[in-house]
Amino acid sequence: MNLNVLVLPGDGIGTEVTREAVRVLERVAAKWKHTLQLREALLGGIAIHRTGGPFPDDTRALALEADAVLMGAVGLPEFDNWPPEKRPERGLLGIRKAMGVFANLRPVRSYKALLDSSPLKNELIDGVDLIIVRELNGGIYYGTPRGIFEDGPEPRGVNTMVYTASEIERVTRMAFELARNRRKKVTSVDKSNVLETSQLWRRVATEVGKQYPDVALDHLLVDNCAMQLVLNPKRFDVLVMENMFGDILSDEGAVLAGSIGMLPSASIGAKKPSGAWTGLYEPVHGSAPDIAGQNKANPFGAIGSVAAMLEYSFGLKEEAEAVNRAMESVLNSGRVTADLRPAGTPATTQQAGEAVCQAI
Repeated sequence: MNLNVLVLPGDGIGTEVTREAVRVLERVAAKWKHTLQLREALLGGIAIHRTGGPFPDDTRALALEADAVLMGAVGLPEFDNWPPEKRPERGLLGIRKAMGVFANLRPVRSYKALLDSSPLKNELIDGVDLIIVRELNGGIYYGTPRGIFEDGPEPRGVNTMVYTASEIERVTRMAFELARNRRKKVTSVDKSNVLETSQLWRRVATEVGKQYPDVALDHLLVDNCAMQLVLNPKRFDVLVMENMFGDILSDEGAVLAGSIGMLPSASIGAKKPSGAWTGLYEPVHGSAPDIAGQNKANPFGAIGSVAAMLEYSFGLKEEAEAVNRAMESVLNSGRVTADLRPAGTPATTQQAGEAVCQAI
């Protein structure tokens, strides 16, 4: 197969973890004899430095031409006080919109070798294997009116949460499709006891659920879900929720995995004629400027994102599973970065990536 991939290393540790993820992708392509075409472009803070904006037109064009996009992290402290529309993170929102990705899939899995890395009791997290499906294009991050208004007796900050039935329908449908190939359970998360948008969300999710009689559906209020994720995470299979809830709860999943550096993600859009999904793949963690350039960032979230790319955008399930098995093998060996609290000397970012390549 010809794999046409755009690489956006981004800022901070994004460049370091993406480098190792690309090495893994190259190893997979070589072993299974795929043709790999890689291009690289700018996004985020580095794009601002070089072009004046966080999402250059060249990057947009290359992203739309690619079969899949692999991204590092974006964001630098020097831009923290800039207006939101000019900050590096605006590039991330821009590329999601340009590619039409509407669902962010965040798998959370506990590994035997990392049970002691979590602050939760081992028996609570041993066997956790869930996916959080977060709606990406709607909700309070995009709704209007929005802004800080100075036209009254005191400044007012305004954000608007808006969802249409079709936006809810397409993301909940994706959750049910995923659940059909897993343990056949969907948990829809909302705040329907307070928010009208959540009341519509629950209504639409229920209607979609009727079309999947083989998949069990339950509804959970977001505050209760936050509690259940640490009290009884093994009860969950696929969770689906609106944008802001997903942003918050998916980071809570880092507690289950042992480190936020372990979490991959896939932002998925419409299916192509080939049957593959349009996809933007990135680790969940941020740019971590405090450790950038020190060769000690955990690359497993980025490498896991490559596994997701192979499965969702290219349909290469054997190759994806090989990457996941290789990561587990390396975790069991103890050759891991400092955030995973190894018994011996921590591995560098590069050493961890090389170990995964060798395991493949």
